[in-house]
Amino acid sequence: MIKDFEYFSPKTLKEAISLLDKYREDYKIIAGGQSLLILMRQGLVAPENLIDIYGIKELDYIKSDGKKGLKIGSLTTHREIEYSNLMQGSFKVLSDMEHLLSTPQTRNRGTIGGNISHGDPAGDPAPVLMALGATLKLASVEGERTLTMEEFSIDYFETAMQYGEILVEIQLPAPPPHTGAAYTKFNIIASDMATVSVGSCVTLAADDTCSEIRIALGAAAPKPMRAKAAEAILKGKKITDALLKKAGQAASEEAEPVSDISASEEYRRELVKVLTARVTKEAMSRAKAG
Repeated sequence: MIKDFEYFSPKTLKEAISLLDKYREDYKIIAGGQSLLILMRQGLVAPENLIDIYGIKELDYIKSDGKKGLKIGSLTTHREIEYSNLMQGSFKVLSDMEHLLSTPQTRNRGTIGGNISHGDPAGDPAPVLMALGATLKLASVEGERTLTMEEFSIDYFETAMQYGEILVEIQLPAPPPHTGAAYTKFNIIASDMATVSVGSCVTLAADDTCSEIRIALGAAAPKPMRAKAAEAILKGKKITDALLKKAGQAASEEAEPVSDISASEEYRRELVKVLTARVTKEAMSRAKAG
């Protein structure tokens, strides 16, 4: 049973921020509603004020920032990202990720900003954005600030977003030449949340050594996380199957998975080990092709 609440539907970012400031710690923001409505029906969340930002058109966009990279408004739907021409080439991994996210119905309504702000460690976008080195822009009556995807994620369903703030934009830096990125997840049901997911981004030097690498894990800890020990094994070296195996093992050991109804801790660690090697090899292959 959903409890009674006051409903607001601002049409501009300025109006939304004003409402957030007015009601401070007594509100919830709703965008597509794919996650929040479930929590409200279960009685886990009962806001006094519900601020529906879905109608704020100024936050719905995908823009090329030239040599700087790409900017995505927080209210851009998953479906828009999945089929945007701007997602080809350097950012194709985002389109690949969206194709794996839930069902077409959810992708048609759900927003990228809503997914990230929900803070679910099993969400699909966060590991990819982390691997791509994304930053997030937040706005409030006090002004704007930016955080990396790593800084934004704190714990289970907890982010660094403060009361009065709203996520307005995802900023993706342009990758250097010979960079490739890949993402995959393991789940029993195709449209289900990840049991474990891995995103990897590799940049190769002229001699095919790995000059830069970012590996991010989803559903393998209380929050999306970088597998930095695995990255250290590969950076500065020519990536071989033997090194990938070592990196997978390192990622498995630094992960912090839990046992639940979907999988045991041990099973998740094995998935991290296998998927880290597999996805990083795919990212390396794309870097060579690019």
